[in-house]
Amino acid sequence: MSATGEVTDSTGRGRRIILWRHGQTAWNVERRFQGTTDVELTETGIAQARRAARQLASLRPDAIIASDLKRASDTADELAGLTGLDVERDEALRETYAGVWQGLTHQEIIARFGDDYAAWKRGEPVRRGGGELETEVADRAAPVVLRHTEKLPEDGTLVVVSHGGTIRTTIGRLLGLESHHWESLGGLTNCCWSVLGEGARGWRLLEHNAGTLPEPVLGDDD
Repeated sequence: MSATGEVTDSTGRGRRIILWRHGQTAWNVERRFQGTTDVELTETGIAQARRAARQLASLRPDAIIASDLKRASDTADELAGLTGLDVERDEALRETYAGVWQGLTHQEIIARFGDDYAAWKRGEPVRRGGGELETEVADRAAPVVLRHTEKLPEDGTLVVVSHGGTIRTTIGRLLGLESHHWESLGGLTNCCWSVLGEGARGWRLLEHNAGTLPEPVLGDDD
């Protein structure tokens, strides 16, 4: 992303992965933990997806994959409509399952499960709400991303439309970071993206939370 807000090709040679978070939902605004709950985009979320899709289409992606949850799937459809590409949906790209945390607000989670919340933020392995570990999310999502990346041409681009927590853990896994360091990757704003480029030593983080002027991160990964 250039200083003027235009999308730039900063990857050089090699394949690249664009990990794009879905648009805004009502639960994002209410700061409710969504997890695998299938919450739809708001009108604002749809507008965000359309605006971002116009930018991402200029990067001429070769393939699009997406979580099958509606907020990600509908976001992906906006890019598909501009590029003519099909969207391959995969439940392995869903957000973290968070058990009893799902549907609760940020403040309710802190009030009821404060110790677990604090441990998660410290990078400790925590089954939030009795759900998945972050490493388990990476175990299911990262292989899907890599499998589709292997199908790309040498300088091809894959767009992955998913969720804040799943994108963060996938980036951490592909960069080879220890799981307790994944929290150092800041959250993604709705409909913003991160770019990984293929280098001689593996994947490199080229851009993070690109696509807009700074806005609050509203979501499960906040």
